[in-house]
Amino acid sequence: MGRTLKIAGVLLALLVIAAGVGWSMLRRPDIPYATLEQRYGDARSHYVDLPGGFHAHYRDQGNPKGPTLLLLHGFYVSLDTWDPWVQRLSKDFRIVTVDLPGHGLTRAPKGYKPNLESLVRFVEAFARAKQLDRFVLGGSSMGGDVAWRYALAHPERLKGLVLVGAAGWPDPRPGHREPTDFLKVMGNPALRFLLRDLDTSSQAREGMRATYFAPDRFVTDAMVTRYVELSRAPGHRDAFIDMAISFDHDFATPERLAALKTPTLILSGAQDQIVPPASAGRFASSIAGSRLILYPNTGHLAQEEAAGPTAERVHAFVMGLEPKKAPPPPHKDAATSRSPNSVVFY
Repeated sequence: MGRTLKIAGVLLALLVIAAGVGWSMLRRPDIPYATLEQRYGDARSHYVDLPGGFHAHYRDQGNPKGPTLLLLHGFYVSLDTWDPWVQRLSKDFRIVTVDLPGHGLTRAPKGYKPNLESLVRFVEAFARAKQLDRFVLGGSSMGGDVAWRYALAHPERLKGLVLVGAAGWPDPRPGHREPTDFLKVMGNPALRFLLRDLDTSSQAREGMRATYFAPDRFVTDAMVTRYVELSRAPGHRDAFIDMAISFDHDFATPERLAALKTPTLILSGAQDQIVPPASAGRFASSIAGSRLILYPNTGHLAQEEAAGPTAERVHAFVMGLEPKKAPPPPHKDAATSRSPNSVVFY
């Protein structure tokens, strides 16, 4: 009996050692910001220090004399998601993109725990630092969630609001699991310690593929490597966990959005599997005068997957907000009315 117990003890010790070795092999250390800036920054990159200890990475591109668009990216990605719009709109517009805290090359103070309201405060601090006033604010996914909250908090700053696959409503699909659900289990401190620093390349690839209707056209090894490495910036992995946990409350309501008077354009991929098009419809029905456009064969990142059509709509929307000369009186037989909440299928 004693010999059997000794053998069992040895086997258990070997299993513990093997598990420890495997865990060590799967762990990925932080990557210093200096390394990431050299690897993923470029001539377009600028940085600004903000109150609270933030060192924000941003780009300010396009026509400095044109209307200003400030664009906010979604969860896990970075300001690079807006490159297709920058390429198409920079002739006429000044386009400012920024990495939100916990993402890209923006540095947050040690111990920072982001949530949606703190991100709204970050956007306001950034807008003040860059002296942005009377601009059009656009947001994709989580960035859209931040954008509509910003519009409620600071309507005096905005000319218009563009929501692209914007988050903010509870998901109505029974049993649906978000790509961030695996992060929520790390609300447990022990699990956070064990899992936070493990290699997430396969989960990242799976999550990225879920965001596109045609993932083979967009998800490349280089993209996965870029976003996984950016996620290993100091503090980013904890920020992702804290944000994923905080998303489960403080949702939009029709009553809350009724106060939003900013002209609003709502864009959604008809095959969005992350934020269902029904959410876009709820924004449209709750924001007076808004316009919703759905794009077929398009997933969650319509600014990438339907770059041309969405950029054209944004161009028309923004130009429509600019002051115009008084038009001639309409012909008495001309149609002069339109539904305040119109839906277009592109």
